Amino acid sequence: MIGIILLVILVMILLGVFPAWPHSRSWGYGPSGIVGVILVVLIILLLLGRI
Repeated sequence: MIGIILLVILVMILLGVFPAWPHSRSWGYGPSGIVGVILVVLIILLLLGRI
């Protein structure tokens, strides 16, 4: 259950730091790349049953 909540929160964060939005356009792809990697790791852990 906690894994699904974390997954939803990370997806919302990923959408918030995506460089298409005006507030994050100057940040580049760094923050969205970091959040994307965290999201992939979380999905792998969920599939393996570690969370």
